[in-house]
Amino acid sequence: MTAWSQDALQQIAGTDDFHISPYREDGATPGTPTWIWSVAVDGNVYVRAYNGTASRWYQAALRQRAGRIRAGGAEWEVAFEPVDNVPGSALQEAVDAAYRAKYADSPYLAPMVSARTQAATIRVLPR
Repeated sequence: MTAWSQDALQQIAGTDDFHISPYREDGATPGTPTWIWSVAVDGNVYVRAYNGTASRWYQAALRQRAGRIRAGGAEWEVAFEPVDNVPGSALQEAVDAAYRAKYADSPYLAPMVSARTQAATIRVLPR
């Protein structure tokens, strides 16, 4: 795994246009793109499932551990890594703060910083 370049990280962090496509069961075909929110924290990209751990894309990301994302007009092959999903942990607090800063005006913000969505947090890494 490599780290995100500063250009890619800024491109991802600066857009509200983020689509995630975990691979299908064959491990090579991207699934249907799902529009979700993303944030950047300490050089990493994080996403959460609005419907929590039962979300289809979240379950596929955990199974396949790889897929594709599209953000700001570019595409990347990525890996998905589960993170410490303990509510109140330092990482979850930092991700919450990033969501609050990026999506402050959205009526959907409260559910995205809830325990349900914290439990469905994934780090997205370039491959």
